[in-house]
Amino acid sequence: MSDVPPSEDSRSTGHPSTETTPLVSPEWVEDRLDEFRTDDPGLRLVEVDVNPSFYDDSHIPGAVGIDWEMDLQAEDVRDVVSPAGFAELLESHGVGPDTTLVVYGDNANWFATNFYWLATYYSHADVRILDGGREYWMEHDMPTTDEVPSYPAVSYPTPTADESVRAYRDDVMRALDDETTIVDARLPEEFRGDLIAPPGMDETAVRGGHIPGATNVVWSTNVGPDRRFKSRETLASIYEEAGVSRDGVIAYCRIGERSSITWFVLSELLGYEQVRNYDGSWTEWGSLVGASIARGE
Repeated sequence: MSDVPPSEDSRSTGHPSTETTPLVSPEWVEDRLDEFRTDDPGLRLVEVDVNPSFYDDSHIPGAVGIDWEMDLQAEDVRDVVSPAGFAELLESHGVGPDTTLVVYGDNANWFATNFYWLATYYSHADVRILDGGREYWMEHDMPTTDEVPSYPAVSYPTPTADESVRAYRDDVMRALDDETTIVDARLPEEFRGDLIAPPGMDETAVRGGHIPGATNVVWSTNVGPDRRFKSRETLASIYEEAGVSRDGVIAYCRIGERSSITWFVLSELLGYEQVRNYDGSWTEWGSLVGASIARGE
């Protein structure tokens, strides 16, 4: 999407420019709502939530809705949707391999960035995040609708996975003995082992604590009160002060959604070259027989 210009609010507030990062401003999207509502597969707006009722109640005009749990997770095993399933999902929403996807969602874009990571894993060429997500859009009384669009299906070839952006348990095991920085994006209470999961979360591990040697940089550190990403300079300082090396990073949380924000910031906004998201995360690691667990600060 080479014609994406820097937005006025990016220049005035210090938010990263849309010209050089995969972020688009709410104003940029609002100016193009007519384009998003056409059948043209060149541009598609996608809302990704863990609670589909949010989309059902209201969403940005022209946006299609994706249910993170039902659409992006495998049915018969704990894993991401298969390559064929991913292709089928995008085809059904009128998305082709050359479509520019602009993605947003609830919880300050937790699940939108997870979809962005998954689309990158499946080698989709052009994905963007709507800065501020669903909350910013709604809180600023920008246009909404409850009408569900229907776009003509298009062909989407079964993709090949790019394993360079994904970490597995064996990768984490190896990282314990090398220069890779492991970043834990969970709450400090989870990191210390006081909580195994945030209140109300069902999927969890057997033990509490963190991966030995991990650095705790909470996901919310990346965004301001308006849910928009902090400036590139501020983000760089946060991770430099936390000692996050550019020699390789593995990010994790409970199930890989909050750590997708960390992955997005380090890989896509700050240009770290070897960043992987461990989507097995603490739900897997905290239940592994024989895996080392650290507690406390």
